[in-house]
Amino acid sequence: MTKDPQPKRKPENCAFVIFGVTGDLTHRLVMPSLYNLAAENLLPEKFCVVGVGRKRQSDDELRDSLMTGLREFATRPVDDDVARQLLQCVTFVEADPKDPPSFDRLREHLDSLECSQGTGGNRLFYLATPPAAFAPTARELGRTGLTKENGAWRRLVIEKPFGTDLASARALNAELLKIMEEHQIYRIDHYLGKETVQNILVLRFANGMFEPIWNRNHIDHIQITVEEKLGVGHRGGFYDATGALRDMVPNHLFQLMSLVAMEPPARFDAHSVRSEKAEVLTSIQQPSREEALRNSVRAQYLAGRIGDEEIPDYHKTEDVKPGSTTETYVALKLMIDNWRWAGVPFYLRTGKALAHKRTEVAIKFKQAPLSMFSGTTIDRLSQNFLTIGIAPTETIELQFNAKIPGPSVTIDGVEMKFRYGDYFRADPSTGYETLIYDCMIGDNILFQRADGIEAGWQAVQPFLDAWKSAGTNGIETYEAGSDGPKCADELLRRDGRSWRKFT
Repeated sequence: MTKDPQPKRKPENCAFVIFGVTGDLTHRLVMPSLYNLAAENLLPEKFCVVGVGRKRQSDDELRDSLMTGLREFATRPVDDDVARQLLQCVTFVEADPKDPPSFDRLREHLDSLECSQGTGGNRLFYLATPPAAFAPTARELGRTGLTKENGAWRRLVIEKPFGTDLASARALNAELLKIMEEHQIYRIDHYLGKETVQNILVLRFANGMFEPIWNRNHIDHIQITVEEKLGVGHRGGFYDATGALRDMVPNHLFQLMSLVAMEPPARFDAHSVRSEKAEVLTSIQQPSREEALRNSVRAQYLAGRIGDEEIPDYHKTEDVKPGSTTETYVALKLMIDNWRWAGVPFYLRTGKALAHKRTEVAIKFKQAPLSMFSGTTIDRLSQNFLTIGIAPTETIELQFNAKIPGPSVTIDGVEMKFRYGDYFRADPSTGYETLIYDCMIGDNILFQRADGIEAGWQAVQPFLDAWKSAGTNGIETYEAGSDGPKCADELLRRDGRSWRKFT
């Protein structure tokens, strides 16, 4: 078992400013990630955290709240000395984009801290806020000069969802790019902080055995699955305005798809990698209304049981509108118009309240011809899948055929499985540590660029438009705790294919 042999360099001194510091995201993910970085000695030598919220509180009240959250959500045992050292640099500022003078006070607070803490003027602004606050907050940061780089860097981190459709994504990009440069904007997707996701590039381009067969000549189709056991829970208002497609496909699933389908970048740097990812998303075929309806499945869950928990109908969830057409499950068939992938379908699916929690990419290779086995008892071969497991465990698995011991020629499917935990020693993490660290050192290779965001929304917009015009027609249902709607199986069955079974 090995650990990363290359020690990481410490980031430059900086102030880390969290908007929405009292919220769930900060307590569950951002602060536990900062704690893990502190425990690994990967925070700057001179560092401070400024929490920004709309409701006044003292520095000590915020520190107590963050410590409580840390004890609840930390991914490893909390060392009190490390936690105290991190939290003693936390201060609170009351500010609201609707109150412009409050941002002037924030600027004064940061100027004062930089003198006393020696952070050098470098500032990382993290928007852990509802999407409606992204543009107003950025405008106030720009108005007060907080985003202006004068010998020190200024960076803005934005969480998903980045827009709700193509038009809103373009508008938000245009708004942000009036205020700051593209290299200052870090559109974060926590999926890209997962080691297995990052390893897709290494698997493809650092191993001579895979890239030569990574094309339409050898691959039959590709499946990308992101399934969740949790229902909507207390997020009915947010989810009913969003749905499974908007919530998951343009970001999480398309990030996986682009890494699997992109062309080899000229070099391993942010510009080259992000350009190839955007290019492959731009190459997704734009379906007509009829094609969009035929090549998609949308469904809502009905009441059911998952483990010991009873899940009510989606329509009975608090804050879900009566007669809602918002989908809790989506499956899509997509095609890519380029030389490598012509004729190879990509099947994507994601949903809530399902039987399993799993995220995986399954590459199905074309079947070997049976001709040489004519005259034997063999009537079929097992499928050849290369499966990249991302959750709940990080694995790479290869399924192939082998002869069963004995005098007759009998074949069965077998597998080879690589588990990250068996080979590499890594402390439990949130998935945000790598991303936050990269923000601080200025490496944006794992972050989406404006053209990639817009290409993703452009690919799903025909489905959103087709569903809107169809209204309630075509909405399927599935029982909570099941594998999803039956019509999702038909999406592949009509092509002579089937979803990979969960093992």
